[in-house]
Amino acid sequence: MKDIQTKEDLAFLMKEFYSKMLVDETIGYIFTEVAKLDLEKHLPMLTNFWNNALFHTGGYKNNVVQIHKDLNGLETLTREHFKRWQELLGETIDGNFKGEIADKMKLRASQVGMTIQAKLGHYN
Repeated sequence: MKDIQTKEDLAFLMKEFYSKMLVDETIGYIFTEVAKLDLEKHLPMLTNFWNNALFHTGGYKNNVVQIHKDLNGLETLTREHFKRWQELLGETIDGNFKGEIADKMKLRASQVGMTIQAKLGHYN
């Protein structure tokens, strides 16, 4: 298996990840029923987020914490939700890529998840 190398790799990964996440019993409803996610609009933003997070390219201007605070106002996001999100992302990465950047993405996902949870008051 190859490592994550390009923005196209990340776009593929996000599509695979969301295909699992949207039907997941634990968190799928948050995206389909609560956020009413427009996947066609959302996937390029996520690809840009991860492209910047992993390769420092710029191009992502949204406030990821505020987005999740707003979502938390509609549906309480729990530690279990974040745990499942991270499990699904890790499984998707491991099923498609292997290497330093793939490992870095899993670590960054953990850091992002912990930061958002802290900002939501999960660690107070």
